[in-house]
Amino acid sequence: MPGTMTAGRKTPPPLLATFEDALSRLADGYVDGNFGGRPWGVTVKRSQDGKRTWLYGVELGGTDIVSFNLYRLAGPGSILKPCEMSSAKVIDFVLGFEPKTEKAASRP
Repeated sequence: MPGTMTAGRKTPPPLLATFEDALSRLADGYVDGNFGGRPWGVTVKRSQDGKRTWLYGVELGGTDIVSFNLYRLAGPGSILKPCEMSSAKVIDFVLGFEPKTEKAASRP
């Protein structure tokens, strides 16, 4: 499937591990931050069983978005399913996103 990434295909395991580490440092809920010198708002949700992580980011005052689901497989590895964009864009965003340290206001 285009845009799909697993630990065994398309993306080297060290890059996938770095991506998953950066994603794990993002707290659940909404946070403001910066990516590429522009302000972004990002929402992260994780399933109760820890098997799925969903991220939706929107460029504040702009038109760009980032959206994906990451599924943890029963065996080793994960599968990344970007929504209408490349895995490379998703990985670059997660690795480069810098959340603000102060608590963001609640978003509807």
